[in-house]
Amino acid sequence: MSMQSFSTADLLDQHPESTVMMEDFISFGMNTSFFGQAKTIYAPEDNSLVRQALETDGNNQVLIVDGGGSRACALIGDQLALLAIKNSWAGIVVHGYIRDSAVISEMPVGIKALGTNPRKSDKQNRGEINIKLTIAQVTVKPGNWVYSDADGIIIAEQNLLAPK
Repeated sequence: MSMQSFSTADLLDQHPESTVMMEDFISFGMNTSFFGQAKTIYAPEDNSLVRQALETDGNNQVLIVDGGGSRACALIGDQLALLAIKNSWAGIVVHGYIRDSAVISEMPVGIKALGTNPRKSDKQNRGEINIKLTIAQVTVKPGNWVYSDADGIIIAEQNLLAPK
């Protein structure tokens, strides 16, 4: 899939039924805009399942990681960002924190997160994959469409960039 140009503001104007994630996400990585269908993971201070997902073919999906907004540890670092690039993930949205931000800032990847924390996560295989998540009062289901740019993140039921 070629990376289409889009604006979340314009998409929301055209599709007001779409939902906006009203959380203060920070952009990391060189790709400030990305979109794709959601693959969801609940990852409570444990990124084992995040790694497992990123080791598979991303097929231009957006990985949505719900870390509950916990500041206790990072759920994404440079190694996982590299896996995302290698395995064709469109981007990652983390309701949590990342580390290795200086390295990630030089990588051709799109990541949105709440901030940084140098502490790595536990590795106990805790969490769930492909479940409905609620992040900052916004429901995200596997297969929803995610659009992220400098203005924010919107969630839609269908592909808003599909030819009409």
